Amino acid sequence: MNTPPGASQTGAPTTESTNGNGAPRPRATAAALVLATLAVGFTLWAAQALILPVLLAVFFAMVGNPILRLLQRLYVPRFLAAMLVVFGGLAVAGMLGSQLARPAAQWMEQAPRQMRQVSNQLRDLAKPVQRANEAAETIARAAGGETGTRPQVVKTQVDDPYGVVTRGPKVVAAVFAVVLLTFFFMVFGEKLQRSAIALLPTRQRQKITVGILQSIEHEISRYVFTITLINIVVGLIFAALLHLVVDVDLQEALLWGTMVALLNYAPYVGPAIGILLMLVVGFVTWNEIGPSLVPAGMYLGLNIIEGQLLTPIILGQRMALSPLVIILALMLFGWLWGIVGLLLAVPLLVCVKLVLAKLEGMEGWARLLE
Repeated sequence: MNTPPGASQTGAPTTESTNGNGAPRPRATAAALVLATLAVGFTLWAAQALILPVLLAVFFAMVGNPILRLLQRLYVPRFLAAMLVVFGGLAVAGMLGSQLARPAAQWMEQAPRQMRQVSNQLRDLAKPVQRANEAAETIARAAGGETGTRPQVVKTQVDDPYGVVTRGPKVVAAVFAVVLLTFFFMVFGEKLQRSAIALLPTRQRQKITVGILQSIEHEISRYVFTITLINIVVGLIFAALLHLVVDVDLQEALLWGTMVALLNYAPYVGPAIGILLMLVVGFVTWNEIGPSLVPAGMYLGLNIIEGQLLTPIILGQRMALSPLVIILALMLFGWLWGIVGLLLAVPLLVCVKLVLAKLEGMEGWARLLE
């Protein structure tokens, strides 16, 4: 008996996927997928000197795109608007850096003495545990037991007097590359996008791709710009609380406010690091337990209000991400790219979610990230 196309001998439809010519579409094996994932991960790590400036430039361009569109609505040419946005951002960063340089240098000078003070306080708190351990060792020795001595590890470090000299030009070149790429992404990003879409074979596919890319670009720009504004507001409020409530010097308060704003780009992990740092600052500044906990308590309360109320209300459910997925992304990109990876992890994750939500058949994977 002849079986109709698309059916098996038992009459059940086959599930083998085919391409447009009716031929079976090849499927990748699990081993090939694992090898491809490892190859991509190694490439992202090995080429980070090339990838990170591009990603940072895209990130800063997305922050500036809403301002760029506003200037264009005011009939400012795109080239001039991009120059105003880039040089305005550099001017703000320069003024902030000049204000924070002195308190940052003071903290770097005082850090060894302050850390010794904190370690002495922690050693005083740990004295009961130390006495208990000594008593246990005495009892074990009296009972005939042997206590092993801890091996001493000797670390050798080769001093490189030219390390700072050789790293300086690389840092300057990387910063210049990020600034230059940000400017060109703002000016020529749309033209580059149109040229890439023109390479697609059919007009229908070009139209669908344009709609997807425009939607993703607008939503990602809005997300990054909104998160940046929220983090700036959180940093300013925390600096004001430190200055008014705890009576911290204004420049030093701005230093910690800037740190809070930067750490807030890494949800959960960043605030946890900030709370620990504020505990250290509190124990260094005050000798009593109560006042020492005030900076960390203010930071924790401010972060709860921002993370649980302000950000969900402003961004809505579309930008919601699973805390577990965020932690995994922070661990992955932090391991790959360090501090820059922590800064870019959540925006990249939001971008992946929006792309999956726009692609037909991938909506389930987008919901998996929520």
